[in-house]
Amino acid sequence: MSVTLADKAGFCFGVKRAVEESLKTKKDYKDVIYTLGPLIHNNDVVNSLKNKGISPIDMEKVHTLKKGDTIIIRSHGVPLNTITTLKDQEFNIINNTCPHVSNIQNKARKYYKLGYSIVIVGDENHPEVIGINGWCNNSAIISKDGLNLENLKGKTCVLCQTTEKQENWEKVLKAVHKKTEDVIAFNTICNATSVRQEAARKLAEDSDVMIVIGGKNSSNTTKLYEICKEYCNNTFHVENASEIPCNIIDKGDIKIGVTAGASTPDWIIKEAILKMKNEENNEILDYMNKNDNNIRTGKIIKGTVISLNENEAYIDLNYKSEGVLPLTEVILETKEESSNIKDIYNVGDEITAKVIKVKNEDGYVVLSRTELKREKAYNELKEVFEDKKTIEVTIKESVKGGLVATHKGVRVFIPASHIELFHVDDLSKYEGMKVEVNIIEFIKQRNKTKIVGSRRALLKIEQDKKKAEAWDLIKEGDTVEGEVKRLTSFGAFVDINGIDGLLHISEISWKKIKHPSEALNIGDKIKVYVLSVDKEKEKLALSLKKLKENPWNNVEEKYPEGSIVLGKVVSIMDFGAFIELEPGVDGLVHISKLSNKKVENVHEVLNIGEDVKAKILNVNEKERRISLSIKDLEQF
Repeated sequence: MSVTLADKAGFCFGVKRAVEESLKTKKDYKDVIYTLGPLIHNNDVVNSLKNKGISPIDMEKVHTLKKGDTIIIRSHGVPLNTITTLKDQEFNIINNTCPHVSNIQNKARKYYKLGYSIVIVGDENHPEVIGINGWCNNSAIISKDGLNLENLKGKTCVLCQTTEKQENWEKVLKAVHKKTEDVIAFNTICNATSVRQEAARKLAEDSDVMIVIGGKNSSNTTKLYEICKEYCNNTFHVENASEIPCNIIDKGDIKIGVTAGASTPDWIIKEAILKMKNEENNEILDYMNKNDNNIRTGKIIKGTVISLNENEAYIDLNYKSEGVLPLTEVILETKEESSNIKDIYNVGDEITAKVIKVKNEDGYVVLSRTELKREKAYNELKEVFEDKKTIEVTIKESVKGGLVATHKGVRVFIPASHIELFHVDDLSKYEGMKVEVNIIEFIKQRNKTKIVGSRRALLKIEQDKKKAEAWDLIKEGDTVEGEVKRLTSFGAFVDINGIDGLLHISEISWKKIKHPSEALNIGDKIKVYVLSVDKEKEKLALSLKKLKENPWNNVEEKYPEGSIVLGKVVSIMDFGAFIELEPGVDGLVHISKLSNKKVENVHEVLNIGEDVKAKILNVNEKERRISLSIKDLEQF
């Protein structure tokens, strides 16, 4: 004889949560506490709870209790008006409704208020269905086969009892669609129920005898029995080990399958298997114990996605409760942010995640992919720091003193002095950029890890490489393009492929200027002539005026003696005034040539910037001198 236990047999997390929370509540109260009806559909568990001071009470007898007594709402849930009544009587209410059931109740209430007809697929006498109906003013049509929908019309919301069979859901939904086109449907069959039913079906197909363990009044256990009976004629529904037929145990070479309803605790299952003890029994019990994983915060655990909504994935962890993976804990899975977890995972996907909470308020194990990836990223950054490698980070925001960047969700701070080789006034322009950095600090502290990155060293290496290449390429006599980086009183510094070249003030223009800013601005892109190259001393002399024709060339032809010219007064001295004939070519009007009248002060007759006519008296191209006269024109 062989005995095989079906996957997911026994307590579902909702039932387990209800029992655990009830026991926890009892610790806080010395008096007897009450459950509104049997906490779960399992007599053994109910009797065990009675012995611990947790007793069931019917709604009709609640009036016998005193104000302040504690009443626990069981996992099946109750109608909304029941909760209102209990509050009005000032009882201490502990609501242990299964989160899956609460979800259905809220949907029933929401769509009823929106004017939808509510259809519930399930058993009209089941407490869960009675409770759900109470959240839509007891107006729901309850159906198991779709044959009672003759009065259905208009927009309709279809919900389902958590323990209902999938085939009944499909049958009713099909019937609803025949009655109306405006349908919103939520398949609210509990994942644990559907998984348990499918596992039981597969096991029944391959077994000679099926033992279904659970309360006789348990809806989900009854459905397990019905499913197993379809595939295995020798199927028995028992509440505990004492009800297992002895003649089955006495049989020789047969295959026995065992499954259990959601309200059946492990100890009842183990007791039943012990009764069917054989050489394989220890192996089966080991299997059960193995499935009771040791879950703890920080543990890396594998599981399978069993259902999804927009914001969460529910994970089968082979544990007494399911895991929940919120969208916020998987957002780093994709390069672009998604608002729907269904875009990231599919039912059946196997994932590895990190436990960040053993049990949330709904009884789920909270999982994180983000934290798993973050831990991996910390290890990567530590390796980068130790091996002096580089890594790409994304700049998220500018803050006082630098930039905050991230690598796979891990914070990396880049000080302002390590962003460029020069000072940066506006750090916000880096936000959103991806940059390569060194990790120059990796300090693990008690509550956080300090990680500091730097671009400076990388930029210096790149700069030195470019400079070396530039020095090899640049030659005296070349015409090159560069960018004006700095202005000083004696000239401008121009960047030529990473080399600072000096453009002396005397080489900026043929025209005399007092400061480089008269001709250049920082950031200007200009072409310059290379006057000299000293690679050893890293000195580069440049000229701008060398690329322009010398205005004194052929000046005797351009300005023949005796001709009359128009020029601008650019300088006044004690001995006369200089007149600009063109940029770089000035002529002198001696004080004696200003007027036929005697002039004591040049300012008496001329002003800076004034346009004047003059006669060319003499031109000396070699000495770059032109003599002019204004008084020679006075006769005209």
